[in-house]
Formats: sequence, C-alpha cells, structure tokens
Amino acid sequence: MGSLLAQLAQSFSSLERFGTNIARRQRLAAVLCGLLVLLVRTAELRRLPPPQPSIHDEFSYLLAGDTFASGRLTNNTHPMWAHFESFHIIQFPTYMSMYPPGQGLALAAGQVLGNPWFGVLLSAALFCSVFCWMLQGWFPPGWAFLGGLLVAMRLGPFNSWMNSYFGTALAAIGGALLFGALPRILRRPQARHALLMGLGVAILANTRPYEGLIATIPAAIALLLCVFTRKPRLRTVLGNVALPLALVLLPAALATCYYNSRVTGDPFCMPYQLNRETYAVTSLFLWQSFRPEPVYRHELLRRFYVEAEPGLQGAKLQDTLDGWLVAAAYKVRGVWRYYFGLALSIPLLAFRLILKDRRTRFWLLAGIFFLIGLAPARYTQAHYLAPMAGAFYVIILQSMRHLRHTRIGSHQAGLFLARAVPLLCVAAFLQQIIDPHPAPPYPGDLDRARVLRRLENLPGPQLAIVRYSSDHNLGKEWVYNRADIDHAKVVWAREMGAPDDQQLIRYFHDRTVWLVEPDQQPPHLAPYIPLQ
Repeated sequence: MGSLLAQLAQSFSSLERFGTNIARRQRLAAVLCGLLVLLVRTAELRRLPPPQPSIHDEFSYLLAGDTFASGRLTNNTHPMWAHFESFHIIQFPTYMSMYPPGQGLALAAGQVLGNPWFGVLLSAALFCSVFCWMLQGWFPPGWAFLGGLLVAMRLGPFNSWMNSYFGTALAAIGGALLFGALPRILRRPQARHALLMGLGVAILANTRPYEGLIATIPAAIALLLCVFTRKPRLRTVLGNVALPLALVLLPAALATCYYNSRVTGDPFCMPYQLNRETYAVTSLFLWQSFRPEPVYRHELLRRFYVEAEPGLQGAKLQDTLDGWLVAAAYKVRGVWRYYFGLALSIPLLAFRLILKDRRTRFWLLAGIFFLIGLAPARYTQAHYLAPMAGAFYVIILQSMRHLRHTRIGSHQAGLFLARAVPLLCVAAFLQQIIDPHPAPPYPGDLDRARVLRRLENLPGPQLAIVRYSSDHNLGKEWVYNRADIDHAKVVWAREMGAPDDQQLIRYFHDRTVWLVEPDQQPPHLAPYIPLQ
C-alpha cells in the first residue's frame, strides 16, 4: 500500500512539473485554456447542437443581436406594435431589447458567422483564456494555469454560460480584464495594461452596469491608494495610466450615451430603465418603493409583472428582515452551486489561513464590498456575479496553496486533498464529455423551435397568432420577433380579439395566417379562425 501511494505521489509530481513547464509559457497556457473549451464544445455539436432560446432574456438579447447584425442600432416602432408586446423589450420610442448592447454585439458577430450562438461559443472560450491571463497577474504561472483549467472545466463547455444566450461570459471577460490589469499596473504601470483595464470597465458598463460598477470601485480605490502611498512620478501616472484609461473610457461613455439616445431618446436613460418604468411594479432595490400598476394591454403581461415577478426570489418579502434573510440564503446557495460545487469547496478547509494572508487581502475586501453592494438588490442570480468571479477562484486557489502545506499529525493530508481537487474536477469533466448533461435552460424551448421550423419550411411568409390558455406558464413566451418584422419569414403576434386581429390580418394581407396554441399537448397549429 505504501509503495502504491509513493508511486501515485511520484506520478502527481511528474504531472505537476509537466504542467509547470507549460505554464511558464504564459501566453500558450492562456490560449490552451480557451482551446480546451472551444474544442470540447465543438466536438460535442452532434450530440449537443446550439441551444434554442426559451427564457425571456435570451429572446431579448437575440433581438439586439439581429438588430446589430442588420447594421442598425435600433428599430422603428411597428404600426401593429400592440400585438408584438413582450417581456424585456421596449416598443417606444423604438423597438429594441431592454438590455445593454454588449451581449447583442457578441450575438451579432455570431450571426454574421452563421449562427448567433457562435458568438456565445467564442466569448465563453475567450473568457477562459482571459481568466488564465488574469490569474497570471496574481499567482505563479503553474497555479494560474491550474486555475484557468479548473475554471474552463467548471464554467466551460457544459455550463449555462455556454449553452444559453444570457451573455454571462462577456461580463466575466470584463471583470477578468479589470482585475488582471490591476496587479500589473500596481507593480509596473504600463499603458497597454491601462488600456486593457479601460476595455474591461467598458465591457462591464455595457453588459452588467450595476454589478460592474461595484466591482470597479475596489480596483479604483487600490489604484488611488497606490498613487498616494507609493507616490510614483506624476508623469508615469498620467502617461501610463490616466491617459490610456481616458482614451478608452471617454469614447466608450460617449458611444453608450449615443446608443441610449438612439434607443430611448435620452442619452442618460438606458433601455432597461425605460422598460422597468413602462411595465414593472416591483422595484429593483430595497430603498425604492413599489410602483403603481400601469395599464397593460395584455393580461399575460399584467400577471407576470403584478403577480409573478414580486414573488421571484421573495422580492416583495425582502422588505422585512426575515424575508431578506430567507432570500439571501437562497441566493448564497445558488452562488455556491454555480461557482463552487463539492470539489471546489474542499480547499475552503484552509480558508481561515488566508484571512491573515496579505496576498488575498484585496480580494477579501473587494468581495465583501461587492456582496454589500448586492445586498439591497431584490433580484440577484448567480450569473449576475460574473464580474467578480475572479474573487471566488483566487480564494480557492490560495486556499489550495495553504492546504497543500497543511499537515494533520504526521500525515500530509493537506497535500492529498489539494491534489484530489483537480482530480475530482477532471473526473467530473470527463464524465460530462462521455455523457453530457448541460445545465438548464439547455436545450431550450424545443416546442417553439419545432413550430417555427415547420412554418419556415412552408412557401411564402407566415403570420402566427398565439392563443394561450388561462393557466399558461408565464416563463414560456412565444411572441418574439426578428428585428425587421415586416420582412421576417414568420411573424409572431398576440391574439387580441376580433377587431384588433382583423386589423393585424389586413396589415399582413400577403401572409398565410395560423393559430398557434402553445399550451396544447403537443402545441396546436391550424389555420386561423377568429374568435366570435
């Protein structure tokens, strides 16, 4: 038994030396992390084709991608817009996604390449490469490479980052650029690192603005403390840090304001803000009061915003301490399952050792600040924390380094546990490759996709009027359209009653009109007969 353990230890040592040799070539190590994700997910395409959208957010992002791929920043309000109202999009003063433009641009790039999901694929792979680069700024090359591989296996081919259209990877890229440039600037200010930091902040502002802001503040404080305590030459600070940051952030801010003005008519009003003011009753933060119920043209929208949304994550109950604590526990559990899991929780056995470790002091303080910033938000899902994903994995890696040298009695139990972590991650990753089970919402709404494919295969343009049952699942929305509605092969519309529907049919007089009933099993598709 002792001989077997010695052989295993020798094998691990050889593998670690091999990995360290690769890790010393830091650019190669970062590229390999991204390639691992890209190649594995591409190899699985026959078994795991690109996902179908199913969540409201996904359709909204896809609308933005389709708009940008068409060469436009937004779309004119359609004359029949009342039939096309849906969740997480705006109809006035223009027709567009309510979300910031970052993910839409990634999906537009994918659409130009042949499928919007290609933008997801490339951004998820790029994130793993950039994340390894970020870790190289905080750890020795070997540990940074290990961290990059662990993240690639955890958040790569089979995670919802890859298998949905939410845009989480792009926000994580922004955070990785921000926190990867920070230690490099603190050690030796160089313009290229300041440019990358500025790019990271710009990405965060156009993907997850609120979470990006509270992630950026600790980095800004660290830079200011460096300036006032180390007192570098003013010429160095201005030329290598301030000017490069301004060269990125000022044009990015102007571009964002211009985008807002084109979409909402106000450079300082985001589409998200306008959408919430138009439809929502529930406030986003605890210090805000609930809004009066607006006039809804569709009962389905009223049910979602007035009845369903206040109950999501206990949003309405969080005004009391007990309700807030219950919701917070639910959110923490979701974050743990999303970023850690069982294997990556093992290093936290040494968490107490990093509390006095100055190398993780910034991350602990930044993480606490970030969580305090999220505390008043009524809605927080695990992927919202993507800008600060680095904090989780820096703490995990530093805990592993401490655990590796922890002795229990005369046994090197810590070394065994530290080596078991990547082994467990590799085993889980290989099991997913053999029998892949991507995280929800994959594969998406296949019923809608099948009906859409059937309509697209018919000759001529089609109009699908959707009739829901009284107990329709509010999370399964079918009425979403392309950016250019009039020239789309299939147009989805809500049934609104005979007079309105006849007006819609007259407008689309050259289309074959269908009735779609998603709540039938299977979904029912038949020639449209108006309600009497």
